[in-house]
Amino acid sequence: MANKLQITLKRSVIGRPENQRATVKSLGLRKLHQTVVHEDNAAIRGMINKVSHLVLVEEV
Repeated sequence: MANKLQITLKRSVIGRPENQRATVKSLGLRKLHQTVVHEDNAAIRGMINKVSHLVLVEEV
């Protein structure tokens, strides 16, 4: 596995359940097409799995 993950918000959180909105916010994403870089660990992978239909993930 890579050391870092680049996560981009590709779909809007409008109309999504509150737990998915909170997960996207905790990843540090606020706007569409915004990209953040996080360390690759189990906690981040779990959050990505929860909102995988909203984000694009690339290994850096």
